[in-house]
Amino acid sequence: MAPFSRGEGPGERPGPSGEGSLRLRGRLAEAGVAGGHDLHERKPRWMRAEVRIGDGYLRLKRTMRELGLVTVCEEAGCPNIFECWADGTATFMINGERCTRACGFCLVDTRRPGPLDPDEPARVAEAVHRMGLQYAVVTAVARDDLPDGGASAFAATIDAIRARTPQVAIEVLIPDCKGDAGALATIFDARPDVLNHNLETVARLQRAVRPSAEYARSLAVLAAAKRAGLTTKSGLVLGFGETFDEVVAALADLAGVGTDIVTLGQYLRPSSYHLPVARWWEPDEFAELARIGERMGIAHVEAGPLTRSSYHARQAAGAADDAATRAAPVTGAGRH
Repeated sequence: MAPFSRGEGPGERPGPSGEGSLRLRGRLAEAGVAGGHDLHERKPRWMRAEVRIGDGYLRLKRTMRELGLVTVCEEAGCPNIFECWADGTATFMINGERCTRACGFCLVDTRRPGPLDPDEPARVAEAVHRMGLQYAVVTAVARDDLPDGGASAFAATIDAIRARTPQVAIEVLIPDCKGDAGALATIFDARPDVLNHNLETVARLQRAVRPSAEYARSLAVLAAAKRAGLTTKSGLVLGFGETFDEVVAALADLAGVGTDIVTLGQYLRPSSYHLPVARWWEPDEFAELARIGERMGIAHVEAGPLTRSSYHARQAAGAADDAATRAAPVTGAGRH
């Protein structure tokens, strides 16, 4: 198996004893990070997710297979898959299952992607309807091979869900579309209820963690979505070697562009080809970061070791709406 994929990878090769790729570890060293936890060592007790294969999980899996759909829950090896699927929620991954980027933490396939399936938006809409969802999350692999980065497929999927089940709230987790204003406008104009784009890591570690993306470009995407009047969301994965102060600085940057919701979670290394875990962040640290972020003006910070971008997405959106309502000025009082 090649690094970062289930087949032909992007050119990274494993180092001695298969312990990570030399290029990835070189990037980490350039950023001042050395060493890390062994892939096979015992994880802290707070990193153990409960396995619950119940009727809800099996029903959702059956629906996905019947409709030929892909979920990021499976593709990214999410530790919360049993909890979320048992609750009847999932994150649909559109535009195929192969990504044109090779981020150092991600398990998604990086072989050459195929053409888009024009029927995929309708199948996602059908799955949302069958599952009786009130809140649907749609994400995608990066498709730098497409002129619009896959933006039109996001818009088509939003439209298809709304046509099939109008009352469903829709969150999209988008790639940066290389910052192309026209591509981003295509998604913004479809008016998702929440627009999520992840910053992923602190400024110092961007090149090591996601070499095809840019910290400033991601902030610009979020700022543009906010100017378009959308509720915005972003997330950071911790454990690559960042410091507490660097995470606080990233939260300040996200607050500075008006981000409404932020997720913070612990990195779990998918394989020996991926970046090592530099350290395990403790639950109390996540709680403190959540308090700091909300004091900065971020309406809701969902933070915890097992938190992922779509974890408790419906609840986070509701909390952000409540916070915005409380913060809104009271009007119409008039003078007496």
